Amino acid sequence: MTDQKITTHHGGCHCGAVTWSIEAPSAIHTHTCNCSICDIQHYQHLIVPKSRFTLLTGEEDLSLYTYGSGLAQHYFCKHCGVKSFYVPRSNPDGVSVHARCIDPATLSAIDDEPFDGRNWEKNAASLAHLSRDD
Repeated sequence: MTDQKITTHHGGCHCGAVTWSIEAPSAIHTHTCNCSICDIQHYQHLIVPKSRFTLLTGEEDLSLYTYGSGLAQHYFCKHCGVKSFYVPRSNPDGVSVHARCIDPATLSAIDDEPFDGRNWEKNAASLAHLSRDD
């Protein structure tokens, strides 16, 4: 991917109660994880530094789900049930937005890579650089 133009992308849940924006390239590189929660949702991760994520509406419309270590903070719209973003255990200094929840009008390309989340402990470090605010 050669398109590194930084763009403001907008996204959110299905019903529109939760909306957010992120600063990211117009051509994005995502990861589709096969862990127990991501696989069932076919979650397509775009991890950005927290400084590049802004929750625009719906803070009061979010429900929080945690499990296992409790470090990952999975936020769901309490109306439509969509998890459009969360704070991943691998990147507590970042936010993972569900690329399928981004308005496609600002995307020039999506390059997706599988991520072996079933073997999370072995592979999580490979994601650490994604939430660095360079």
